Amino acid sequence: MPLTLRDIDIPPSWLALHIGAAWVLSLVSPPVFGAWGAVLGPGLVALGALVMVVAALQMIRLRTTVIPRRNPSALVTTGLFAWSRNPIYLADVLILLGAILWLDVALGLPLVASFISLIQARFIRDEEARLTETFGPEFDLWAARTRRWVGRR
Repeated sequence: MPLTLRDIDIPPSWLALHIGAAWVLSLVSPPVFGAWGAVLGPGLVALGALVMVVAALQMIRLRTTVIPRRNPSALVTTGLFAWSRNPIYLADVLILLGAILWLDVALGLPLVASFISLIQARFIRDEEARLTETFGPEFDLWAARTRRWVGRR
């Protein structure tokens, strides 16, 4: 069965594309972050990977999907999900920012905003509509107290 565009239109593909763009920009970007980037970059990548694994394990524990565009079977609102409605996407952002710092490519910083905008438009809005349809007031209550990216209200 051949791959379709829908099969590769997934967050990891967009993350890889943004990291690739950062690498290309690193070929022409003057170094700015230096030693700070060499320390903070790998740290943010590691933190992002940890957040991603913990969030995925929370979802798996409640037997709901981690795959975008699939219907959820449970609403996860505890643990990392008490602090972010989208901890896996937040982890992607941490990994991208870490890669930009690690590559020492200040010209790549706008890629973070690009990635956030793209993820919200292509995935988050659709997921939130599905969660509203499936869980109704329970989702609304969680959304009222937990921010989309990070923080509590």
